[in-house]
Amino acid sequence: MVKQLFGLALSFFASTQVMAEPIKGPATDNGCPAALNFSLRALNSEDKINLCEVYKDKLVLIVNTASKCGFTPQFEGLEKLYTDYKERGLVVLGFPSNDFGGQDPGTEQEVKDFCSLTYKVEFPMFEKTHAAKDQASPIYKMLGEMAGEYPKWNFHKYVLNPKGELIGSFSSFVKPQDAELIQLIEANLPSKT
Repeated sequence: MVKQLFGLALSFFASTQVMAEPIKGPATDNGCPAALNFSLRALNSEDKINLCEVYKDKLVLIVNTASKCGFTPQFEGLEKLYTDYKERGLVVLGFPSNDFGGQDPGTEQEVKDFCSLTYKVEFPMFEKTHAAKDQASPIYKMLGEMAGEYPKWNFHKYVLNPKGELIGSFSSFVKPQDAELIQLIEANLPSKT
């Protein structure tokens, strides 16, 4: 019985989708890809960042993060991805969320300090966000609808190609250095040099 429950739980969380065809979001009036058509606040700042203006034409990995989760060590792998591929056009965007297990209860300053001091995170982090389906913020509602799945836990990863089309959705169990994720990144970098 315990084995069956564990298997059920694992299948609940362990989904990986590499899209056969890129998925475009709904058309926008301003020519911005729908998945990037948001202005969001940088973590612990009043500065709003227009995702389209800053990240259009980049390969974008969007992840909902948490500071007190069993998957929290993935910050290290996410930072490595960012460091290894940023010169070739990859950007990792982190969105702290307290939706799953209350595992990011701190203030934005506490989250920022934790990420910086513990994992030396330099990839862009944004305001605390709701990623769970029943209360998803607009960006997560867009991503969830495009993928046909919402995050089920912390550290779910969505990948957008340089046109802003969804090309992958990876569960928390898929680590940043997973071969399938790396292969998708390398195949879609805007600069192949």
